[in-house]
Amino acid sequence: MNSQRLDTLVNTYAKANGVPPALVRAVIDVESHGDPSAVSRAGAQGLMQLMPGTQAMYGVGNPFDPGSNLAGGTHYLHDLLARYHNNVDLALAAYNAGPGAVEQYHGIPRSPRRALTSRG
Repeated sequence: MNSQRLDTLVNTYAKANGVPPALVRAVIDVESHGDPSAVSRAGAQGLMQLMPGTQAMYGVGNPFDPGSNLAGGTHYLHDLLARYHNNVDLALAAYNAGPGAVEQYHGIPRSPRRALTSRG
């Protein structure tokens, strides 16, 4: 996908959902490296790597359509920022691991890799 089209979509949906465009770009970079056809081992799909349940919740009919993926992903990110009172760290942790994990750990869940390296 060309970067000008991606920037236009990011700016459009970030503005529509009240999310900073730079945050949306960062999520895309980390999650899919800008590849709208990306699929994770866990089953997350598209630019913002939305799981099927999140796609259904936010009405994303085609997760590989950049506009549809960004519409759902930025709305989800907006809702997480609102849920965690604009705490970007908690919102991103919930985006990545799920809100249930953030609630269970009362904060940012430890990754298995961090847990292994911090034991020694």
